[in-house]
Amino acid sequence: MQSSSELFPVSLISAELRGDLSEDVYLLKPNNSPDFSVELALTRLGRAGAESTRGVPVVLLHGSFSNRRFWYSPKGIGLGAYLARAGFDVWIAEMRGHGLSPRNDSYRDNNVAQYVRYDLPAIADFIFEQCGQAAHWLGHSLGGVILAAALGGGFLDEARARSVALFGSQISRTYWPLKVPPVEWGGRLLLRSFPYLSGRRLKRGPEDEPIGLALETLRWLRLFGRFGDAEQDWWAGLTQVRLPVLAVGAANDHQDPAWACRKLLQQCSAAATQFLLLGKENGFSSDFGHIEMLVSKEAQREVWPLVEYWLEHLELPAGFSEPGLAPA
Repeated sequence: MQSSSELFPVSLISAELRGDLSEDVYLLKPNNSPDFSVELALTRLGRAGAESTRGVPVVLLHGSFSNRRFWYSPKGIGLGAYLARAGFDVWIAEMRGHGLSPRNDSYRDNNVAQYVRYDLPAIADFIFEQCGQAAHWLGHSLGGVILAAALGGGFLDEARARSVALFGSQISRTYWPLKVPPVEWGGRLLLRSFPYLSGRRLKRGPEDEPIGLALETLRWLRLFGRFGDAEQDWWAGLTQVRLPVLAVGAANDHQDPAWACRKLLQQCSAAATQFLLLGKENGFSSDFGHIEMLVSKEAQREVWPLVEYWLEHLELPAGFSEPGLAPA
């Protein structure tokens, strides 16, 4: 089968009409990492019949234990479907071993460092090849952390991104027991006995996560740990980001609290930044939670239109941005 790209092998594995939406699913084989078995699924959504007049591309990255269905349900509901109906060219990426992306040979060792060094650049290059323009990038939870790492490491810049939006994403929450070396060592030994963490058994979501990701998180959280890999300090690199960045926190998010989401945004000190807190004190109908901030009837009514506004104007409507974090 002929490749859909001149960059690397890409196959169109399905092309369907889903009601008023068109859905094309690509399988990318970048061959740019030590594990040549890596294949990445990328779903493209648009308005049916309007494929020749697609709008600005938007890339959506799911969080941990999740897949493309976080953004786009089988019934055509979700922020991805909403943005496609609004005229955006929507691309939903699935990380290695998630959703339609098959498990690679070294699945156990997958981590954020590999995602940002190899997978995101390949996804960005393919989308740019197809669209001819840079995309907006949105990530939820771990998806936002991946985007922050890519920004801090210089793997995603103005050539491939118009803006970045981080929903419920942070790396500053402290787990003090992990600062004690024997506890961290014990946790590492325990984790190494598992090939992956089961999202269903942990009641965290429909997907599994490779143990390499958990071990990497321990490195970030341990005593003298840092947000980065052996080669780069991603946290320090965030101070050089120039893209517009939006961070969204939820007042009732206990997993990734709003103060920590705000701290990640503040590290992007050279960028035009805005922070949005989803809670009653800011006029919303409820104090949103970690998932409900994007997947709920309230989010559909109150949050999705704000996301659309941000993508169109690269700023929030008057009265929504937290004081002191408005664009410079």
